[in-house]
Amino acid sequence: QVQLAESGGGLVQAGGSLRLSCAASGSMFSINEMDWYRQTPGNQRELVASITSGGNTNYADSVKGRFTISIDNAKKTVYLQMNSLKPDDTAVYYCYCNARYMYGSTYRNYWGQGTQVTVSS
Repeated sequence: QVQLAESGGGLVQAGGSLRLSCAASGSMFSINEMDWYRQTPGNQRELVASITSGGNTNYADSVKGRFTISIDNAKKTVYLQMNSLKPDDTAVYYCYCNARYMYGSTYRNYWGQGTQVTVSS
């Protein structure tokens, strides 16, 4: 089993920055992709940014130019640098990992518990 530990959420003023971290732990697993999602009450969970183990990235249009996702393969940790934060960035942010047993072929999905990001106006 893979466990995801998130950190870095908090309260920030509009225009400020936060850096989220998500460390994947377990044994004998290989990461294919790690993503950040976010969700507000009454809304669907939406994809914010994704990155493959090879470093290929994708972003939601709403965060392009402001957020940067990166991965440290040795640490099995994904980061989300959030700059120029806006009040509508306020949400619970969830880390996602798609991974497989190191010597297997079946990829599985794992989710973090979520971390609150609040941006004040």
